[in-house]
Amino acid sequence: MPRPSDPAGRVPRFSRTERHVHRATAVLMGLCVSSAACLYLPPLAELVGRRHLVVTAHTWSGLLLAVPLLLGLVSRALRADLVRLGRFGPHDRVWLRSALRRDPTGGRPAGKFNAGQKVYAGWLAGAVLVMLGTGLLMWLTGLAPLVWRTAATFVHDWLALAVAVVLAGHVGKALGDPEARRGMRTGSVAQEWAEREHPLWRADR
Repeated sequence: MPRPSDPAGRVPRFSRTERHVHRATAVLMGLCVSSAACLYLPPLAELVGRRHLVVTAHTWSGLLLAVPLLLGLVSRALRADLVRLGRFGPHDRVWLRSALRRDPTGGRPAGKFNAGQKVYAGWLAGAVLVMLGTGLLMWLTGLAPLVWRTAATFVHDWLALAVAVVLAGHVGKALGDPEARRGMRTGSVAQEWAEREHPLWRADR
């Protein structure tokens, strides 16, 4: 049941710390991706100019990307949600099978986070770590021989493209679900939405 301090019919979903971490991470990720586009796409590079400034923005937004999450670990709610994101149970396999088959009658059981969100979070976390490692090899040229830096550049560039595509999909899903966006903005969601999209969430709380 909603807490007394919450509006009637709404269920608390994200703490204030979690929402701040999400916003700060989104800003840094947006800056990182947009600056990368300005560095690699000639029309944007010519339009923006100031390459040194763009490189600096890209480097530091990438280096600082994990800072909001690390600072947010002081929040018990954030730590609990990270545990939830890291757990993959039988119901998640059912959700994935139904989603991959695009079967509307197959049922998509989900706790606070569905299987798609868990896969997205895990993949993105791994991609960010690889991007950070390859970026450091490219930035600090004394860390490794030329052949390593060349390989790092190749991995960094192609993984950046994959990250951009995945982020576009994430934004697209968010745009198609106003209640999910409201939950991240205000911290609570409609009880009807929670029961429809995350039917196992109540048992998880």
